[in-house]
Amino acid sequence: MSALTLKVAVNLVNEAITAGRAICAAPLTIAVLDAGGHLITLQREDGASLLRPQVAIGKAWGAIALGKGSRLLALDAQQRPAFIAALNSLGQGSVVPAPGGVLIRNQDGNVLGAVGISGDLSDVDEQCAITAIEALGLRADAGVVA
Repeated sequence: MSALTLKVAVNLVNEAITAGRAICAAPLTIAVLDAGGHLITLQREDGASLLRPQVAIGKAWGAIALGKGSRLLALDAQQRPAFIAALNSLGQGSVVPAPGGVLIRNQDGNVLGAVGISGDLSDVDEQCAITAIEALGLRADAGVVA
């Protein structure tokens, strides 16, 4: 696969919702962006709170913008807060440095896009994104520190 299609993006959302329901997660909002940071699809479960779409998009957008999962962006925010503040200024506030923004890679390692999820604890959001990506035979890159 060389690019994300709408069909794949919708399947990613469905898999993420299924993963969330399997672990009784809070209502989730799932955004799928292409490799250029453009929104392909966004779904908000019933009961998800008001700003969840913006947070989900911000997690995915930050991952795309910097080429690393948002877990590493969260670490950057702790270690280099001025850098993240500058990024948010350049990106007009679009970067959300918290786990839950996961790069989607094909089997060759090329970035196809990102899934961003918001709704539960960031670790749960991230787990649902990883589960969804891997369910479609793609590689999830959450920026996990080894």
